[in-house]
Amino acid sequence: MVHAATEQKRRPKPVARSPRDFDYSLDYKKIDLRESPEIYRVGKGEQGVLLVEPYKSEILPHWKFKTPGEAKKSALAIMRLFRGYKKEKDFVGMDMSRKFLQMGYTRARRYANHRSGRKYDRDGKILAREVDEVKARSAAIFYDHWRRVEADPTYAKLKKQWKRDYG
Repeated sequence: MVHAATEQKRRPKPVARSPRDFDYSLDYKKIDLRESPEIYRVGKGEQGVLLVEPYKSEILPHWKFKTPGEAKKSALAIMRLFRGYKKEKDFVGMDMSRKFLQMGYTRARRYANHRSGRKYDRDGKILAREVDEVKARSAAIFYDHWRRVEADPTYAKLKKQWKRDYG
């Protein structure tokens, strides 16, 4: 018996079903979303975080969560990038920063709960949780910064406008 989450991983990535969904059908290797920001869709959660250029290449080198020290340095670097994008009123960059902070939280949490980073075994059964307090502290650091971005009034205003204008 295959677990539903395991089965879901075998399906192709979805294309955008509504104007608000992240569109995985686009060839992001050939698109510069700084030059064509209107193509960007916020999507849900971290959708597209490792696709959207040039932001992925600008933010990814700073993204680390192995230890709380690395997580703090990483989150602060991503926040500096966020503030730079904010200064330029670059919503796509701001949102990509948010996605990397969110992903820092979710990945560190996954490793905090499961040493291997895998939640399911080969049969699709949920593995026992193994609490790793170090990774949990890393997750908390990213969570705090992610929430700061979500609460930023400029980000919230631009996100609302973006969704209204572009879906």
